[in-house]
Amino acid sequence: MRDAMNRLAGVLGRRRRWVVGIWVVIVLLALPFAAKQTEHLTGGGFDVPGSQSNAVSESLQRDFGEKADGIAVALQAAPDSTAAERAAAVTRVQREVAEVEEVTVAPATARQARRQLQGTGFALVPLRSQQSSDELIDSAATLREDMNPGEAEGGVTPYLVGQPTIWAGMQEISKRDLAKAESTGFPIVALILLIVFGSLAAAALPLALGFVSVLVTGALIYFISLQMTTSVFVTNMASMIGIGVAIDYSLFILARYREERQSGLGKRDSRSKALSTSGLAVSFSGLAVIISLAGLWMVDNQALRSMALGAMTVVAVSILTATTLLPALIAMLGDRVLPGGFVGRVASFFRRRFYRRQTPERAAAAAAGRSQFWEGWTARVMARPWTAVIGVSAVLLVLASPLLSLETGTEALAQFPKDSDVRVGNELASEELGGGTDPIQVLASFDGPPSAADRAAVAGFVGTLEGTAGISAVTPPIYAGDSVLVQATPSAGSESDGAIAVVERLRDQVVPASALGQAAAVDVGGETARGFDVREQISGSMWKIVLFVLALSFLVLMVMLRSLILPLKAVLMNLLSIGAAFGVVVAIFQWGWFDGLLGFESQGALDTINVPLIFAVVFGLSMDYEVFLMSRIRERYMRHGDNERAVAEGLSSSARTISSAALIMTSVFAVFVLTGVPSIKELGLGCAVAIALDATLVRLILVPAAMKLMGDWNWWMPAWLDRALPDLSFEASETEPAKA
Repeated sequence: MRDAMNRLAGVLGRRRRWVVGIWVVIVLLALPFAAKQTEHLTGGGFDVPGSQSNAVSESLQRDFGEKADGIAVALQAAPDSTAAERAAAVTRVQREVAEVEEVTVAPATARQARRQLQGTGFALVPLRSQQSSDELIDSAATLREDMNPGEAEGGVTPYLVGQPTIWAGMQEISKRDLAKAESTGFPIVALILLIVFGSLAAAALPLALGFVSVLVTGALIYFISLQMTTSVFVTNMASMIGIGVAIDYSLFILARYREERQSGLGKRDSRSKALSTSGLAVSFSGLAVIISLAGLWMVDNQALRSMALGAMTVVAVSILTATTLLPALIAMLGDRVLPGGFVGRVASFFRRRFYRRQTPERAAAAAAGRSQFWEGWTARVMARPWTAVIGVSAVLLVLASPLLSLETGTEALAQFPKDSDVRVGNELASEELGGGTDPIQVLASFDGPPSAADRAAVAGFVGTLEGTAGISAVTPPIYAGDSVLVQATPSAGSESDGAIAVVERLRDQVVPASALGQAAAVDVGGETARGFDVREQISGSMWKIVLFVLALSFLVLMVMLRSLILPLKAVLMNLLSIGAAFGVVVAIFQWGWFDGLLGFESQGALDTINVPLIFAVVFGLSMDYEVFLMSRIRERYMRHGDNERAVAEGLSSSARTISSAALIMTSVFAVFVLTGVPSIKELGLGCAVAIALDATLVRLILVPAAMKLMGDWNWWMPAWLDRALPDLSFEASETEPAKA
């Protein structure tokens, strides 16, 4: 692998203009498709195959057509509006709905809405459609554009209500927040890079690669969305991870090139050394991130899988740009990426002003790519290894303790601002209906056309539903072929714990005890049931995700580090930092600590889908720093076989780069904490906290202390296993010292 990367560096150096030209063409081709990446995204994809809610959804679309409730328009008339204005509002709803394919307003429904609006000043206009739940979300998005919900016209204010309209509103707000986050994030990252590199050209390279990676991924997302159901949140995921990862990978390689040049190596040899060491480490790091995200495919949930695929795509593109485009650009710019120019002079001024006087020892360490500060830091940590290990572990365990009370939920409506038309409209409709805006749908399927006894069982079941606690209204049964549909309005909000409790009660007690449950196959569905099924699906699959990610990450590190102990240490330490991050997120978003600060609003539970996302993303990104740090330590260990010296030299030569990369990644995630709906804030905060803890307490204290305690056993690997594994090492020396 090392020889292959050396050859690649040579080709990229000789053909640098061609390489840059090819990437320019790729970017130009990607531009129009990246601009359209959100056109086919959906707020859906949450159906759970094999669940009762999915069976009901498929039957509604197949057998009941326009007879089942989907989305609705709520009309709120001002007290001073005229009768003509109120009638015109209903006519406008009919006109706008007629422009949307496969969605209709029944004439009788329109007449009833006119009467209600004239009498009480409020009317709910149910829309009928044969579309699936996901297709209804797209229709709701179209209606949002045409009707401008929340804006009064002629004294009447329209609102869109129902779960599909909530996801359509979420799609709209996500696009806006993504643009805000990107416009804020890039300048912050640019400033950090200027401070780190002291060169405008060097700072511009990682930023340019981050832009290219996100742009090309946006185009690929567009094509992916044409082939499969793709969540609207995939763009947020790709941008959030892509900006940080692409810049980090470029930073690792560029920092190694600058280090080799400052140590006296020629330009060509410096590029080869950077690509065959840090470039290969970047490839391993990216592979570890992709493996972690692939673990999300263990859950048969299309929304989660599409978000994972978007993140995996941007990581793969980032690896490609960092190992091909970056070396070509470095070859074109040459020593302009070294410290110098106006930025370099400013940095030198501050170093002379605030840092201690340069000594021959510091100069020698800097020339060798090491930092005396970090060498001294490592020496102090390894001088008291037990204190460091116990102290840091205790801090992380205390931070992780709230994780024991983790609860998840799927309340999308509560994530909107209180004055949002989505939230106002649904709460208004819920108040008028005396319950949730999305009915619980009970579907009974008989072996043949329902007999008189079957119809009697249905009638008895309707009576039972009407007397069931938590249900405010029940519609007359609707027959279609061998099936019958009964719709019940929960007295609590559709996404609330109360409504979910009603679904559980119906499934576990009411239906099995009823005559209908004995005569037919009965499924309880609807949006409330679907949210509950998603929560059960994801919580029941977490063990598979964790096992998959831990096992494959262990294997990747074992192949790279040629050790059984170091991968195990890495996995355990990653779990500590992830647990601490989850503890912080639970305290803020579930317990309500710091409510109102920076826009936080406690949801009483973490978003269901965020739990596996945070785990997979953070575990993968933590492996980035593990791979980069351990590759430098192993490189030194292969030269002289002294474990403690290798740790000191490896940490001192990589700590500044790791800290800078972590600062960039944390800043990117923090931008998403300041923007977006609470579910995106959760994801951003969890990742930001985990990366910050991992790059400080774990990498700078826990790792060197643990490696000091384990000594040469760090590098233990059975000889037979070492021979069986592929040789993908990238250290500078071809020979290994004798191991303990």
